Amino acid sequence: MPGPKTNEREGTRAVLRNEGVSAYKVRPVLDLIRGQDVGLARDTLDLCERDAALLVGKLLTSAVANAENNDGIDPEELYVSACYADEGATAKRWRPRARGRATRIRKRSCHITVIVSRLPTERLNRLRARQAAEAGNRRARRVAGGRQGRRTRRDEQRPGTAPAPETAIATPAEVETPMVETEETTAPDTAAEDTTAQDTTAQETTAQDTMAGTGAEEGAGDTATETAPDEEKDS
Repeated sequence: MPGPKTNEREGTRAVLRNEGVSAYKVRPVLDLIRGQDVGLARDTLDLCERDAALLVGKLLTSAVANAENNDGIDPEELYVSACYADEGATAKRWRPRARGRATRIRKRSCHITVIVSRLPTERLNRLRARQAAEAGNRRARRVAGGRQGRRTRRDEQRPGTAPAPETAIATPAEVETPMVETEETTAPDTAAEDTTAQDTTAQETTAQDTMAGTGAEEGAGDTATETAPDEEKDS
């Protein structure tokens, strides 16, 4: 069974008649928004690069206004139920050509119709659920952004308010100062310790050398005393 005729379709419509553009150029734009929500259809037309998108966008706005003012329907509950372009009158003109000939020029026109209707119940429930979820996400992001240091910045900008916590207003210079002092105080101590260690090592080495020399001299004296009586006996 054939569907309803174009003039019998339900919904609120807006018609643009005798527009000086070919229906062949308008139909690809209408195919982009057919069956979409009004908000999504507007975004699609704003991003469309065809000149016919401007005409269709104005016609869609008119259809939504008719539904809101005449039928009392919320614009957020509307969708593009039907849209089509019919051929209008064609104006004939002539262009002179070579050897006295003439070529026909066809200036075409069209009638554009956009029909908007209320969303079905199931589709409307899904749309409301998605809008509620998006609103909750935006609220959560605002709350999270407000908790991250906003009070500290506000206290710093307003004179006469309570100072911010010490951890929040600490500067990099204050954090780096103890490190510089530690380096300056520890460097001389380390050098002194190295010098002391070297002096102790030198003293130990000198003492060992002295003890070794003394032992050698004592050994030589003992040998001389031992050999002397033997020589006297032999003589």
